Amino acid sequence: MKEVDVRGLSCPMPLMHTKKAIEDDPTEILVHADSGTAKANVVAFLQDAGYSVSVDQTGEEYKIKGAR
Repeated sequence: MKEVDVRGLSCPMPLMHTKKAIEDDPTEILVHADSGTAKANVVAFLQDAGYSVSVDQTGEEYKIKGAR
């Protein structure tokens, strides 16, 4: 599983880091985010890239899981 930590980054950086992480075409990816905007953008991007996406929220942290 590829893991990316984008906490503390402002858009579009979370999206750019996620895009770079899937260049290797991982079957699973986990993205740690801490803003609603980053969550929404990463979820939409992963879905467009063909991943099934689920989101777990703990406090102000989002764990975005993508799987193919």
